[in-house]
Amino acid sequence: MSIYTHVTVGTNDLQKARDFYDSVLGKLGQKRITDLAENGSIWGVEAPSFFVLKPANGAPASVGNGVTVSFEAPNRAAIDAFHAAALAAGGSDEGAPGTRDWAPNAYAAYARDLDGNKLAAYCFKPA
Repeated sequence: MSIYTHVTVGTNDLQKARDFYDSVLGKLGQKRITDLAENGSIWGVEAPSFFVLKPANGAPASVGNGVTVSFEAPNRAAIDAFHAAALAAGGSDEGAPGTRDWAPNAYAAYARDLDGNKLAAYCFKPA
């Protein structure tokens, strides 16, 4: 059982965010589930889990210092594809795909989206 219903990040350019996340999250087996008109969109596997929204207060979206949204990947190849897709879609590198020594079999990659939100993908399966 998951302890979260969803995670939300803000965007200042919804169409660019939709294009970015369609590509990047597609590599992890997620799809866009619905659009909330011009307010945002929602991605997930079988249920809504990741929201990208324009801030409800009308102020510009900003990045949380120290905040990372990490997605579960089905395998290491999906992490490699996630990272490559993020960079190809205009995101920036925050940590190349590779092993992480804080947990057994941890393999991850980090990137930032077009609004500067820090993203990661992790897999804990053996190579």
